[in-house]
Amino acid sequence: MSEFTFLGEGVKRDFLKLLEPISRLLQRLGVHPHILTFLGLLFSLLVAYFFGKGRFFWGGLFVGLAGICDLLDGKLARGTNQASKFGALLDSTVDRYAEGLIFLGLALYWRSSWLLWVIILGLLGSLLVSYVRARSEGFGVECKIGIFKREERMTFLCVGAMLGAIPYTAHIFLRLALLFIAIFANVTVIQRILYFRKAVMGGEEKVEVE
Repeated sequence: MSEFTFLGEGVKRDFLKLLEPISRLLQRLGVHPHILTFLGLLFSLLVAYFFGKGRFFWGGLFVGLAGICDLLDGKLARGTNQASKFGALLDSTVDRYAEGLIFLGLALYWRSSWLLWVIILGLLGSLLVSYVRARSEGFGVECKIGIFKREERMTFLCVGAMLGAIPYTAHIFLRLALLFIAIFANVTVIQRILYFRKAVMGGEEKVEVE
């Protein structure tokens, strides 16, 4: 039985199939994967601007576009045999900047509200999900498990923001999305720590810590 995630693996596969024609077109046009990586960062900068101004529909739309770029750059790299360790590191680093910008925009809008603490907790959880995976893989343990990965976080933000733009709702859908991210991103961090502990238990070697 596969692990539970908020977005089932079938949903993810179907969405990737929808992007396949775009990926093939980009391959024929000779677009380099790094262009998509930095285009996603540019979209995230626009998200920060729109969120900071309270224009949540447009912010949510560009969250979706940034997420599509994030999916396509990897597919394009693999489809054109341009996948490399440097490309993977660059993509992961830019993704962290992109998430930071998105949460920064939300923090600017809600800087005088209790929701600021929810946003900070969500950002910390989002960054630590990736950090724990990277740290685990540095010790030779693949750690991709968890109920709330980047795909789930971006989907909840995209949908929550666009629905949150509905008049007279007090942005309730976006507020709920942020609460979900704050809770379940950190649950995912704990899941990955426990997974790593189980994987190395019994055969653990002493390592230097920072």
